[in-house]
This record gives sequence, C-alpha cells and structure tokens, in this order.
Amino acid sequence: MNSVIISDYGVTLGKTGERLVVRGARPRLELIEGGPQLVLPLGLNHKRPTLAVIASDGPKTPAPPLRRMADGAGATSPKKSPDQVEIPLFRVGEIVIGSPGVSLSADLVEACCERGIRLSFLTRSGKPYAMLCSPMLTATVITRREQIAAYNDQRGVTFAKAIVRGKLANQASLLKYFGKYLKESDPSHFDALNRSVISLGKNRSEAARVSYATVDQAREQLLAIEGRAGRTYWRGVRLLIPAHLGFESRDHRGAPDPVNSALNYGYGILYSQVWGAVMNAGLEPFAGFLHVDRPGKPSLVLDMVEEFRQPVVDRAVIASIGRGRALETRDGMLTENTRRMVASSVLERLESEVTFRGRRHQLRSVIQIQARNFASFLRGGDPYRAFSFKW
Repeated sequence: MNSVIISDYGVTLGKTGERLVVRGARPRLELIEGGPQLVLPLGLNHKRPTLAVIASDGPKTPAPPLRRMADGAGATSPKKSPDQVEIPLFRVGEIVIGSPGVSLSADLVEACCERGIRLSFLTRSGKPYAMLCSPMLTATVITRREQIAAYNDQRGVTFAKAIVRGKLANQASLLKYFGKYLKESDPSHFDALNRSVISLGKNRSEAARVSYATVDQAREQLLAIEGRAGRTYWRGVRLLIPAHLGFESRDHRGAPDPVNSALNYGYGILYSQVWGAVMNAGLEPFAGFLHVDRPGKPSLVLDMVEEFRQPVVDRAVIASIGRGRALETRDGMLTENTRRMVASSVLERLESEVTFRGRRHQLRSVIQIQARNFASFLRGGDPYRAFSFKW
C-alpha cells in the first residue's frame, strides 16, 4: 500500500475506473531502487505541482504500474495528457494533501471511503486540520461508551501512566541509539547523554508510582514528570544536532530554526496516521485522558501520538541530519524540497519493521495495533502497554 503526498499548489485529484488520477503542471516521476521503493518528483520548481508516493511493498515487490504520460523517458501513451499520472487505487493506502489550491472530485472521495483510503489535510507547517473517511468504518458504540466511562475510573489513570512511561522509555532509547556513535568520537557528549538516560529512567519510575482514582487527579503530577523529562531529553537531543542549525530547545509553534520546523512538520504526518488508527479502532478522537479536553482538540490522538514521537519522527529527522541532508527554511517556513525530504524520511520510517510483542511489524501497523489494543482494554481486555522501541 502507498502513501500519496500532494505538496504543491494547483494539483487536481480524480478517478478514472479503478485508478487515482493526479493532474498538474507536467508531473514527472522517478523510481529509486533499494529499500522501500520511493517515487519522487523530478520537477522541483515550487510553481510546478508535484507528487510524492512512498511505496511500502519493499524491493522484492514490483512497483505499482504507473501510467506515466508523454513527458521524458518512459512515456507510454501519447493519447493521454502530459499533465496526468494514474495509480491503481488498490495500491493506495492514504492520500495526504499538504498544500492549498488542491482540487479533488466527489467520485474520488466516494471511492476512497468505500476502500478505507484516508484523505488527510495538512497546513504547510504540517498541522492537520481535516480528515475524510467513511462513518460506517467506525460505527461502533460499545467502545465509545466505555471510553467515556473510563475517564472517571482507574482505566483512565492506567492508560495515562502507560503513555507517559512509554514516551520516557522511547526518549531514553533514542538518546542511547544515537549516543552509541559518540562513545569514541566525543566521550564528553556521550557521558552527558548517559546522564540524561539515567535521569529519564528515574522519571519513568516516578510515573509508575503515581496512584489516584481518576485521571483528573493524576494528570497534574504526570504532566509535571513528563515536563521535567522533556527538558532533559531535549538537552540531550541538542548534543546530537550540529550547532549551525541553531537548535536550542523544543519550540512547538512558530519555530525559528529548521530543526524544530522539521519536527513540527513530521509530527503533523504522524498525527494523521494516529488519527486514522483511532478512527479505525472505533474510538472517539476528541475524548482523551492525559491531554485535557478542549473544543476542536483531538485529545486522544494527542495522547496516542506521544509513544510514537521518538521512534518515528525524532529518529527520522535526526538521522536525516546525520546523513548530511539539508534542512532549509524560507520566510520562516520549510522549503518545498525540505518538506518533501522530511515527509519521505518519516514515511520510510513508518514502513520500517520493528519487533513488537515477539513479532515483526511495520511501525505503521503497530500504530493501528495499539489503537485496537486500547479499545480492547476499554472493553475489559488486557491492560494497555505502550510501544517501546529497541535501540
């Protein structure tokens, strides 16, 4: 299954038969072999609509048949418009629209709803503002009833503690993962990271000792622990980032430096993944536990994102920096090329396999499994355990 990302102005999405049709100013595609198959645009002019497709089938599976129209090598159909690309719908898992000025047909919306293909919409900074999916795919009542009831009993506390402890474990794992490369090259930074890891372990143990009857009572203490751990973690991350990129601390909104901007954009992609998983599991995305309820705030999505920030986005962004990939901004926003690079890195990470409960799964699948595990827990199943990646 593929994730299709539209990142430029002026693209039109439609449907012909059983194919997604992408129309724009001469979209051109290039296949890159090795690892997860990656299809990227050749045209990088910001005025020229482009398409990025991340394929998850791996190198042993043939690439999905793309009808590439009359522009450059590989043109197969002179009768078709040179501004059109077609992709089989059965190969599409989601469509992410990350640009204004994109049009889509009602026929395509209907086809996506019938096939369970999510349509997610992001601002240019990566913040999700809408998602389209069929209400019949999430028409479960018992799970939602139990989710609301859990807010006032011990289940809410158990879940909130699991989220905080899972996040802190992943923060420590990420520092250990990147820190191992500093043991010989920079012993002082390695020692500083090791002290951060020890501190995060103490914070995690402290969170385990939180004991209250309801999540309303436990929230303040859990958030205080998470806040202290966050400051420790980001101080450690700063040691992994080259000084010329200007990363000093975590900045959620209006980030002045390219690292924070890249993280924010990557988190936007992750939000859409978690939001879709929450909906598919029959959960109510606006009824959270650790995050307080506010109008328009998908609190449960924000809760469940926490355990995946480090293994998905932070690792992808820091690894990209380590490989020498440029992070560039213009007028306070990531450039088109940088947005595509961050999106590709995050989605490739989502397609990578990890060990989870004794089996190998793609990280994308782990997100969906965790949403269903939480739904099962609410209905009387096993206690919820957060995902922790191995460093």
